[in-house]
Amino acid sequence: MEVRSDVLIIGSGIAGLSLALKAAEIGTVSIITKKHKAESNTNYAQGGIAAVISSEDSFDLHMQDTLSAGVELCHRDAVEVLVKEGPRRLEELIAIGVEFTRKRGILDLGREGGHSRNRIVHAYDRSGSEIERALLHSIASHPNIKVYEDHLAIDLITEHHLGRTVAQESPIHCWGAYALDVKQNSVKTFLASVTVLCSGGVGQVYMHTTNPPIATGDGVAMAYRAGATICNMEFIQFHPTTLYNSGSPAFLISEAVRGFGGILKTKSGEEFMNRYDDRASLAPRDIVARAIDSELKKRGDEHVLLDLRHLSAEKIKEHFPHIYETCLSRYKLDITKEPIPVVPAAHYSCGGVVTDLHGRTSISNLYACGEVAMTGVHGANRLASNSLLEAIVFSHRAFEDMKSSKNKVMPPIPIIPPWDESGTFDAEEWVLVEHDRKEIQQVMWDYVGIVRSDARLERAQRRLRLIREEIENFYKKTKVVEGLIELRNLATVADLIVRCAFMRKESRGLHYTTDYPLRDDRLWLKDNVTSLWHT
Repeated sequence: MEVRSDVLIIGSGIAGLSLALKAAEIGTVSIITKKHKAESNTNYAQGGIAAVISSEDSFDLHMQDTLSAGVELCHRDAVEVLVKEGPRRLEELIAIGVEFTRKRGILDLGREGGHSRNRIVHAYDRSGSEIERALLHSIASHPNIKVYEDHLAIDLITEHHLGRTVAQESPIHCWGAYALDVKQNSVKTFLASVTVLCSGGVGQVYMHTTNPPIATGDGVAMAYRAGATICNMEFIQFHPTTLYNSGSPAFLISEAVRGFGGILKTKSGEEFMNRYDDRASLAPRDIVARAIDSELKKRGDEHVLLDLRHLSAEKIKEHFPHIYETCLSRYKLDITKEPIPVVPAAHYSCGGVVTDLHGRTSISNLYACGEVAMTGVHGANRLASNSLLEAIVFSHRAFEDMKSSKNKVMPPIPIIPPWDESGTFDAEEWVLVEHDRKEIQQVMWDYVGIVRSDARLERAQRRLRLIREEIENFYKKTKVVEGLIELRNLATVADLIVRCAFMRKESRGLHYTTDYPLRDDRLWLKDNVTSLWHT
C-alpha cells in the first residue's frame, strides 16, 4: 500500500505535533507513530518549558545558563535563536489551549538545576501531558492531518532503494519512509515531498531509563543508515533523581523538586552536594549525577535520598500533585513525611542527527526536530527544561523553511518500489535474538554509563559489534516485526554512542572518562561528527 502526502512526520511528540499543525496550512500531512499518538517522551515530561517572561530575567541570563550547562560546546547562534524565539512559541501553545499553572492569573515560574532565575513555565508536574493534550485536540479536527497509529518506520527511502550506489560525496534525497503497520502486519510505503524526523530519544539503549519503551533511537539509526551526519552521541544525560526500584521506565522525580527546595542526602542523612559544587543540590544534571554515582560507589549504597520533609506538606502537594499521588498510591511512599530514595537513570540524548538552524539535515528534503536532532543548543549537557523549548522553536523554523520553499520547483518523486520481503521467512527463531535487547542494555549500563574508561568502552565495543552483526544477519533473512526493527535500531545507536565516546579523549559535561579526567579545550572544543563513511 502507498500513502502520499506533502509532508511526512515520523513521531508524535511536541516537535511532530506542533509542526504538523503548522505544516497543514500549506499541504497535507501524514503522521506515523509507533504506538498510541500520545505515547512519547513529551508525555512523560514533568518539568516544563524554560522561557524568559519575567521582568527579573533576561535573554542574556538564559543564554549564559545554557552555555554554562553545555560546557562551552553549545553553538551560540543556536542558543540565541532558542532563547529569543522561545517566548513567542510559548504564546502559541497557550493560544491553542495549553493550560499552564497560574498564580493570581500570572504564569507560575519554577526553577530547576543550572538556572539563575525562576523561568520554568509548567502545568504543575505534568507539563508534557498537558501540552500533548492540547496539541492532539487541535490536530483531531484538522482535515489536512492524518495520524497513523501503530506504524513503525523501518527505513528512510533514498537512492539506495532505487538500486543506486550512494557514495560519500553523492547527494542523497529522501522521499519518505517504509513503515510497518503493526496491527495489519504489512509494510506500507509513505511518500512525501518533505520528511521530518521527530522520533524522540534513545533512552531504551540503557537498562535503567526514564524513557518510555518506544524510545529506541529509531530516527538516529534510520538517518545514519541513510547517510546523514550524526554528532555528539557520547553526551547522554542521566537524570540524577529517579525513584529507586520503580521499574522500567523509572519514575522520574522532577528537577523542579530540587528547585523547590529538596535536598540531596546520603542514606545516613548527610548533605553531600556542597562538596561537589557551590550550587549544591541546584547544580546542573551532569554534576549532580556524577556526585550521586561517586557517593554510591564510595559507600556501597543502592541509592541516595531527596529530602523534602523541611518543606510545607501542603505546598508539596500543591506543586507536585502527580509525584505525590504516584509515590503514595503506587509505591506507598509519603514524600511529605519520608525522604525519597533516588538514583540516576538515562534520560536525554544531547547528540543526534545534525541540522542547521532551520532543521535541515545533510540529506535533501529531510528535516529533524526535537530530541532526535543535534541543533547545537545543548552542547555537552542539556540545561533543564530547554528540551521542550528546543522542540517548539526549531520545529517552527523548519515549518518556515518549508513554507518559503513551497513555490520552488521540486524534482518529482521517482517511482519507488514496494517493500520487498521475497526470500525471507517468518521469525520463528525470534527467541534466539530477542535476548540481545537485554544484553545491549546491560552492556551500555555497565560500561558506557555515567563514568567511563577506555577499557570499559573497548569491552562494550567488542560485544556490541558481535551483537549488531548477529541482528543484521537475522534481519536480512526474516520478515520484519516490531521487536526486530527496534532491536536493530538499538544496536546501531549503541554502537554510535560507544564510537563517539571512544573518539572524545577528554572529560566534558555528560562524558566523563577516568583515562582523560580533565577538559581539553585545545583539542576537543569541537563537535564529534560521524557518519556511514567515518567508522
